[in-house]
Amino acid sequence: MNDVLDVALRLLAVFLVFLVFPLLVGQTEHKVMAHMQGRLGPMYAGGFHGWAQLVADGVKFAQKEDVVPAGADRRVFQLAPAVALLPYLLVLIVIPIGPGNAVGRFVDAGIFFVLAVMGVGVLGALMAGWASANKFSLLGGLRTAAQLMSYELPMLLTAASVAMAAGTVSLPGIVDAFEWWWVPWQIVGGLVFFTAGLAELQRPPFDAPVADSEIIFGAYTEYTGLRFAMFLLAEYAGIVVLCALTTVLFLGGWHGPYADGLGWLWTLLKTALLAFVVIWLRVTYPRLREDQLQKFAWTTLIPLALAQIALTGIVKVVIS
Repeated sequence: MNDVLDVALRLLAVFLVFLVFPLLVGQTEHKVMAHMQGRLGPMYAGGFHGWAQLVADGVKFAQKEDVVPAGADRRVFQLAPAVALLPYLLVLIVIPIGPGNAVGRFVDAGIFFVLAVMGVGVLGALMAGWASANKFSLLGGLRTAAQLMSYELPMLLTAASVAMAAGTVSLPGIVDAFEWWWVPWQIVGGLVFFTAGLAELQRPPFDAPVADSEIIFGAYTEYTGLRFAMFLLAEYAGIVVLCALTTVLFLGGWHGPYADGLGWLWTLLKTALLAFVVIWLRVTYPRLREDQLQKFAWTTLIPLALAQIALTGIVKVVIS
């Protein structure tokens, strides 16, 4: 009974993190973009530092009418937001936060589980684009599919490089095997993994599938109200998952100075820093064209990922 209660409490904690952290990332994005671009609303809504902006957004989405296009495949159209959101909850369950944390030890092949489930999340955009009976939505869904095919491979290759270095595909095992000198050695793989993850999340500058100046809002054009909000929540949940995974795989997870008893804090700090980088990139760089997206993946990221695997193999042979 105690084991069941322990598992239930841990799952409840993960669920609360899943509900709270994406909202914090969204609120932070409002504030960071407001500072960098001089936006007034997110800085003044409600008074002190725009505290009511997030509440206003929630009320706005809740009161909007839930519209389903007449020609849409109603069931697929309504199911798509949940398919886009729920995989990130499953991924959070297996990401280790601190030493001795049971969450993350239930799946031995943690890396493969995480990458497979994250790929399922992209199906939400494909379903939305196909079911909306809108040519712009369909075009956005096709762009999403092409982007997934291009950027899933460098993510898998760089994750395999870390697994080779650690000698395990378990996420807690990788963190346990981490050494400080891995950071300069695996830095290229980390950058490739992080960049490919941004592309899978369709975050700027890799947001051609939702390019508002070309295809209105891509696969999400016909969505309103809370269903549209679920797609936004899926994006912010994906940011949390991507940053946490990058921390676990390439930045040592809970390792850090004076980490005894505070390892979880190091994990959260590294994740928060990477989330800030995600927001910073959105404000800084313009959107890439679709052909530029494909060229960048196949001519830059994949060769770098292969080179990282080769370097890892050489280093492992030399060490052994």
